[in-house]
Amino acid sequence: MAKPLTDGERRKQISVRGLAGLGDVAEVRKSFNRHLHFTLVKDRNVATRRDYYLALAHTVRDHLVGRWIRTQQRYYERDPKRIYYLSLEFYMGRTLQNTMVNLGLQNACDEAIYQLGLDLEELEEIEEDAGLGNGGLGRLAACFLDSMATLGLAAYGYGIRYEFGIFNQKIVNGWQVEEADDWLRYGNPWEKARPEYMLPVHFYGRVEHSPEGVRWLDTQVVLAMPYDTPVPGYKNDTVNTMRLWSAKAPNDFKLHDFNVGGYIEAVLDRNLAENISRVLYPNDNFFEGKELRLKQEYFVVAATLQDIIRRFKSSKFGCRDPVRTSFETFPDKVAIQLNDTHPALAIPELMRILVDVEKVDWDKAWEITKKTCAYTNHTVLPEALERWPVSMFEKLLPRHLDIIYAINQRHLDHVAALFPGDVDRLRRMSVIEEGDCKRINMAHLCVIGSHAVNGVARIHSEIVRQSVFKDFYELEPQKFQNKTNGITPRRWLLLCNPGLAETIVERIGEGFLTDLSQLKKLLPLVGDEALIRDVAQVKQENKVKFSAFLEKQYGVKVNPSSMFDVHVKRIHEYKRQLLNCLHVVTLYNRIKKDPTQAFVPRTVMIGGKAAPGYHMAKKIIKLVTSIGNIVNHDPIVGDRLKVIFLENYRVSLAEKVIPAADLSQQISTAGTEASGTGNMKFMLNGALTIGTMDGANVEMAEEAGAENLFIFGLRVEDVEALDRKGYNAHEYYDRLPELRQAVDQINGGFFSPREPDCFKDVVNMLLNHDRFKVFADYEAYVACQARVDQLYRNPKEWTKKVIRNIACSGKFSSDRTITEYAHDIWGCDHRSTVGISSCS
Repeated sequence: MAKPLTDGERRKQISVRGLAGLGDVAEVRKSFNRHLHFTLVKDRNVATRRDYYLALAHTVRDHLVGRWIRTQQRYYERDPKRIYYLSLEFYMGRTLQNTMVNLGLQNACDEAIYQLGLDLEELEEIEEDAGLGNGGLGRLAACFLDSMATLGLAAYGYGIRYEFGIFNQKIVNGWQVEEADDWLRYGNPWEKARPEYMLPVHFYGRVEHSPEGVRWLDTQVVLAMPYDTPVPGYKNDTVNTMRLWSAKAPNDFKLHDFNVGGYIEAVLDRNLAENISRVLYPNDNFFEGKELRLKQEYFVVAATLQDIIRRFKSSKFGCRDPVRTSFETFPDKVAIQLNDTHPALAIPELMRILVDVEKVDWDKAWEITKKTCAYTNHTVLPEALERWPVSMFEKLLPRHLDIIYAINQRHLDHVAALFPGDVDRLRRMSVIEEGDCKRINMAHLCVIGSHAVNGVARIHSEIVRQSVFKDFYELEPQKFQNKTNGITPRRWLLLCNPGLAETIVERIGEGFLTDLSQLKKLLPLVGDEALIRDVAQVKQENKVKFSAFLEKQYGVKVNPSSMFDVHVKRIHEYKRQLLNCLHVVTLYNRIKKDPTQAFVPRTVMIGGKAAPGYHMAKKIIKLVTSIGNIVNHDPIVGDRLKVIFLENYRVSLAEKVIPAADLSQQISTAGTEASGTGNMKFMLNGALTIGTMDGANVEMAEEAGAENLFIFGLRVEDVEALDRKGYNAHEYYDRLPELRQAVDQINGGFFSPREPDCFKDVVNMLLNHDRFKVFADYEAYVACQARVDQLYRNPKEWTKKVIRNIACSGKFSSDRTITEYAHDIWGCDHRSTVGISSCS
């Protein structure tokens, strides 16, 4: 049962959560009861909590529908340039609260649900996360959709409706165990199937050249069924669309292959076609060259391009007859953004449609394709680059292989003309990598076939230019740009941290929610006693709330007055959770050595998923849980140090832990994290950052002043110098007694007494083949952590730094990022005041 709000709480909620007018509340109640009755076919006697959630979801969705239809109608009538964001991942999380926030309905719903004797927060917890992403890349796509709608851009997100998203992580005996994420089990109230727009996608077959042109024949067909999800802008009446494709077998699937009597087998075999959209590949920053994955990549691209061209050809609302016949204006009306190389096949597929189907001549088609497509690079790790075997293409997409060869030939001819005799340059720049197994380098295809290529933080874009695509940059320097990532302040402040949002609104108004640079107005108030008190109080309330959540969910008791030291992201060697572990063990040893000394109490929280096939990442999780087992049960340590592994880290858990964090760990080896976005979320929510000069940390330090972050460790130049010299982990092991002690304990089974050899391979990696130089940064890291402790002992100075960080986080709004994409890449002059962007 919800607690009634005090007058003070009501007053605090009023401004940003929307006014709860009596009429609105009555309307919500009426709608809720109607959906319970007519949609869910239940009454209050038999309805479950999930029924109540679904009734509320349908009630809120009703408020979207009119705006959704009107927005799309407006796009048809005004025919603006349309932005197509193609991504294999959209990590959306939950939708209910986000929709209420963006529609200004939160208070009305809160009051109505309370009057019905229910608790809004409890209902929100019932919704499954839409976990259609692995981490940063997928969550970035979701933030971008929110910003594009808020800026009034005519934008569409296109991806796959995976039946099973990122696995649910269970920890069993300290090890990660994966469970299927059956997120659609109870239905999804936010999506609308659109069978009338179902489209065919072709695979396999053969290519036939004739005087009339090229034909791709004898293909297998899979149908792509679209499911549309509304994407509301923040209080601006714009509702855009995310369209996700689901694979369906055609009704005659396999039936012609079977003899009489094979009918049952033919129907059962429909699963083979429909497996395409069954499951998200759970790899982050790693390429696994599986045929099913290549099918997924072509499936989304082929369906989406048909849709784009249909929409381009018909400009008036509701008309499906083609009116445009010339593709001359295509790049003026269509922008396609490729979120990493996963949708790279859009380039040869657009060429195939233009040349084979629409009979545009090659050079014109290539010009159109390049002007239309743009590519965002997300990683510099070589193991993450997509390199598909030519043999797989030959079988699955024979026409696309032809087209890629033709693109490459023209490209290499151009390079050879500019650099005569430089055969090594030709080899380096080819889309086709020769060798035992010929491969197609998808990144090279993207760079050649796009008019713009961008990295996702300044330092990353520099590495892209100077190293990853150096040859291509020398060829076409004007192509390369930077677009530093951002996060949506609606979900990552207003929704997840209403207390902090309200504290800010009281000082500077609510304009910052759509123009985050306005947070700068807090700078003159850094020393304001009342603000310092309020910010510290909100943080403490968030910590108490999260502590209660931990106890309820996992039965773990933590001390809410300890420092909440948080390290949440995918588990990967380059993100260096092992460095954090070494610090924890070092702290433990210091407490054990001198228990009488005054220590700043810490609760270290580490969370994240490991790819199921990534042995080392799974070992790292086991190490964290094992250290926790020893540290947390040591009576001498007491509550001065606790180590918690946050199970099943996902968007909805991030929304709880980030507002409660004091310290944010962003400690990747310099030059490995393209940007990071978790770093920005922590900064905006009043945590201080301990981090290396990597990714967007560099720009965070620039915005807030490096003295307001805890920066340590090797810079990119130092890492390069160490590589030239040769990194020798043993030097550090021999020189640093605390490091040696920690490593020996891990190696000797101190933290795994039942399996003394459990972590031998981890230590062996750290000592003999650690690509990410954990030991090289250990000393600086531990010293930096001591500075963290020192500042934490002075709560007022700590909070002043927090306020300074919040005030300087404005750059990291995805609204700013998208405004830059629109202006510099898509050729759009967004004017959100008009409610629709005008594109030049």
